[in-house]
Formats: sequence, structure tokens, C-alpha cells
Amino acid sequence: MYARSTTIRGNPGSLDDAIAYMRDEVWPAVQDMDGCIGLSMMCDRETGRCIATSAWEDRQAMQASAERVAPMRRHLMDRFGAGDDLEVQEWEIAVLHREHPAGDGACARITWSRGDPGKADQVLDMYRTSLMPRIQEMPGFCSLSLLIDRDDGRAVGTVVFDGRAHLEESREQARTLREEGVKIMGIDILDVAEMDLVLAHLRVPETV
Repeated sequence: MYARSTTIRGNPGSLDDAIAYMRDEVWPAVQDMDGCIGLSMMCDRETGRCIATSAWEDRQAMQASAERVAPMRRHLMDRFGAGDDLEVQEWEIAVLHREHPAGDGACARITWSRGDPGKADQVLDMYRTSLMPRIQEMPGFCSLSLLIDRDDGRAVGTVVFDGRAHLEESREQARTLREEGVKIMGIDILDVAEMDLVLAHLRVPETV
């Protein structure tokens, strides 16, 4: 399974309009595309940073959708006042686990990292055995995912919580796990963000 993430930074005042566009226009169109298995959207309402991620059964389906998705992306950027501040990345969905569905008010912590591309499988094994069980014990835990790019060693891990209070309560524990990940897995942390999960239309099968 694969995913394409689109990150834009726009006008925070236009965020609700952008969410409505994704929910009412983009999702109905994308879900009818061959191989589509989901769409999610996370936002930082203070900064206007927004990440929309579509999920696909395989790489071929993801790549085949690119031409049809491009005009929707351009329209979203125009609607959101994003200008040319755009980043598109393609990933392999390496790990996905849901404890229970995320409801209204759900929040997510997203961590971007980079490691040795040749050690991707080792990093995944250590994530599953060393970090994942402890993430699942965090209060308010809903789900987690780990997306990877095997070519350059990049990865992005997302942990969803049932609300802002539990997201904040887990902050120190998450920092400790990141520090352990740097030591145990030999990765570099590139960025960490906390966002609201505003759309979660996902049919992605679990990998664990």
C-alpha cells in the first residue's frame, strides 16, 4: 500500500473553506478512482499548515491518479491562499494500526525522520517491537502509522489521540521515545508537528 501526502501553508482564516472543499468535492471524486483506499487531512489552525494524504492499494494506482489529482490540488491551493508553498511526497505504508476510530476533536502528532536507506527493514522491526507497544499505552491513543521512502531513508510517523488534552499529556513521553529512536535506530529527527485531524476517510487495511 502507498500514500501521497500534500503539504501546503495557507491562510488560517481560509482553513474551514479548504476543509469543506476536501470533504465535499475532493473526497467524493478521489474515492471513485481505481485503487483508492482513503483520504485524511490534518491542520494547524494557528499557522495554516495543512497535510492532505491519499492512500492507494499499490504504487501503480497512486501514480495513475496523479494527473487527475493535480487540478484539485491547484484548486485547493488557490482556495486556501497557499500560493506556491507546496510539498508533495510519495510513501510506502509500512505500519498501520487502529485501536479504535478517531472521533470529533481528534489530534495527531507527526514526526518526520531520516535514516540509512539500507537499514529500512531493521528500523521497521525496531519500531514495531520497541516503540509501537509503548505508543499504544499512551492515554487517549487511537491509531498510529509509519510511512517510509526506501530510496532516501525518510519516514513519517503519525500518532492519533482522541483529543487535545491527551495529545498534550503524552508530549513528554513522546519526546523520550524520539530520543530513544535516535539512539536505537540511528535516525535523525527532521521535524515534529501537532495538528487537528479534520478528515479521516480511511479504508486502509491494518498491517499488524
